[in-house]
Amino acid sequence: MNQLDALKQFTTVVADTGDFKQLDAFKPQDATTNPSLILKAVQKADYAPLVKDTVNQFRGRPMDEIVDRLLVRFGCEILSIIPGRVSTEVDARLSFDTNATVARGERLIELYQAQGIHSDRVLIKVASTWEGIKAAEQLERKGIRTNLTLLFAFCQAVACGQAKVQLISPFVGRIYDWYKKNAGAAWVEADNALANDPGVKSVAQIYNYYKKFGIQTEVMGASFRNVGQITALAGCDLLTISPDLLAILAATDAPLTQALNADTAKDLALEHVSYDEASFRLALNNDAMATEKLAEGIRAFCVDAVKLEQLLLAA
Repeated sequence: MNQLDALKQFTTVVADTGDFKQLDAFKPQDATTNPSLILKAVQKADYAPLVKDTVNQFRGRPMDEIVDRLLVRFGCEILSIIPGRVSTEVDARLSFDTNATVARGERLIELYQAQGIHSDRVLIKVASTWEGIKAAEQLERKGIRTNLTLLFAFCQAVACGQAKVQLISPFVGRIYDWYKKNAGAAWVEADNALANDPGVKSVAQIYNYYKKFGIQTEVMGASFRNVGQITALAGCDLLTISPDLLAILAATDAPLTQALNADTAKDLALEHVSYDEASFRLALNNDAMATEKLAEGIRAFCVDAVKLEQLLLAA
């Protein structure tokens, strides 16, 4: 049994790509997209007709609507291949606007429903700002499931659990990147690998906390830099993995064992915590890594959103 098949025994495997033509080979349950992945996909020649058709069909409509229709077009293609859910992201430029995020999430669901896709097969992806979490809470009450992304801090995970969101995506690789860069020459890779990887430790902390206190929100580790980060989180509810790393797992026969276990987590001595807006903002502010990576992630997605719009204008 290869490591990909072994991993599927413990964890729901999700493909992290907008390139739906790659999905068949790995047979993931779910798939996630984001503005950067969609931008990368639409620049491939294979997708030029799809982009052209979408733009021509809705030319003259507001650009934000054309973008959402393109995202849904990709999502529908992905859902024709996978059995589970697709995550589609709200414009990152709305990350600090609760009402606008709710409205955009509702529109994305309406566009999917117009294509015959049930809302249960779609997760609306929202940045884990306080405003984003509050928007997700409202969407969940309307029966719209959400995926809270750009999650780097424990306080973000706790607030998402309080909001009863469907799923969170803590970013393993970007946490690892920050600590490695911050340590500079003092970084010793062997001392910060596998279970000692700071990104892995962050997800394990969140997973154990959720299972200890019966929080139903699903934990999906994301943003991996290497296979070791993935295998060290075997047993996590879900892991969303790039096609490159999926291919490595599929080509590797080394043994893989379960690392995270819900029953074991229930026996841990953990303190229950909660956050209101003020305490959330203070906790996030006091976590330099999370503050910097959240801001950086939103900026990067905003840049790619603009690039995608420019590409559509030229189509």
